[in-house]
Amino acid sequence: MEKDLAGLMQAIGRRARAAASKLALADSAQKNQALAAAAARIDEARQAILDANGQDMQAAQAKGLSAAMLDRLKLDHERVRAMSQSIADIMELPDPIGQTMEEWTRPNGLRIKRVRVPLGVIGIIYESRPNVTADASALCLKSGNAVILRGGSESFHSSTAIHACMAAGLEAAGLPAGAIQMVPTTSRDAVGILLSRMQEFVDVIVPRGGKNLISRVQSDARVPVIGHLEGLCHVYVHKSSDAKMARDVVLNAKMRRTGICGAAETLLIDRECLQTHWPLIADALVEAGCELRGDEEICSLDGRVSAAQAADWDTEYLDAVLAVKAVADVTEAIEHIGLHGSGHTEAIIANETVAVSRFQNELDSAIILHNASTQFADGGEFGMGAEIGIATGRIHARGPVGAEQLTSYKYLVAGAGQTRP
Repeated sequence: MEKDLAGLMQAIGRRARAAASKLALADSAQKNQALAAAAARIDEARQAILDANGQDMQAAQAKGLSAAMLDRLKLDHERVRAMSQSIADIMELPDPIGQTMEEWTRPNGLRIKRVRVPLGVIGIIYESRPNVTADASALCLKSGNAVILRGGSESFHSSTAIHACMAAGLEAAGLPAGAIQMVPTTSRDAVGILLSRMQEFVDVIVPRGGKNLISRVQSDARVPVIGHLEGLCHVYVHKSSDAKMARDVVLNAKMRRTGICGAAETLLIDRECLQTHWPLIADALVEAGCELRGDEEICSLDGRVSAAQAADWDTEYLDAVLAVKAVADVTEAIEHIGLHGSGHTEAIIANETVAVSRFQNELDSAIILHNASTQFADGGEFGMGAEIGIATGRIHARGPVGAEQLTSYKYLVAGAGQTRP
């Protein structure tokens, strides 16, 4: 069985490598034709996708998955429509391939250009969110990359139905089927093979999922990885902030969707504004169904808050739970985030420019917002059409990973017979 699985994965890799060579030469019109056809097919197949998702939801409920995980997995008419629209938005983006990033002329007359090229073959490993199948496929196609998708077992039927729509788009545009492939098994061994035994076919791995998945990928991968460990996102309410704005932003950052990586997990609030700001914020959170876990000072102010444990400052809840800590000032807020953050997304609510400047300059997270919800940590909201994930590393890509971030570059040098002395 292991030999058969290895053979299957090798065949997928060979098809992807062959497709990548052709896709790198495809023009914008052909790629956009495939995207348009895929988006239309998703609309046409909406009920079939929902039926497949129903199978996944039923199995997930039987396994006792958490409410947050079920929310990530669930599709409805609006979410399917959003997938189709996301593909259409990606189609409208400028084609990054062939773009001149910079050009200059040397004193000897050599003309040098740096131009964007695809990465090649991208392996994407993800868990329960089936819309990643559409977003990742569309972004890779737009950026001229072949992709090997390995979705989670929880979303297998949903992802298979969505992949069929993407494959139909390729066929309609005359592009090779190997450009978008999905690993047709839920075997965990397939992940191991993709990570460590396909270096000749796969150029980069992009994981999207929980801490255990990301850790395994970063530990076992034999090719470069673009990924993040987890979204330990913070909102810091400074004493200069408007109380109603702080309430609205904190409520949205935590409760709009608790199961996404941009959801706030810790609230830091200046001690000086606890009396004016905390009642508004706490009332809104409790009314929305959020469980609050606070430090000793917060607990003494509000009987609805349970005592936070040390682990709470390092936990990505992905649920309606928020850790709350009172701080002296922006210095203490920065120190806390530096100790407990994951480098994903932080927000400051403030009207004092010095505090905002320090927060933005001294923290090194991938995304730092001022007077806005952490839930804007999203490629679509950044105007990228969609994203594969939020990268928290410092090499190659950081923040939302869209089509442009899935490219590398090469140098084109033009001369007129120059020789080097």
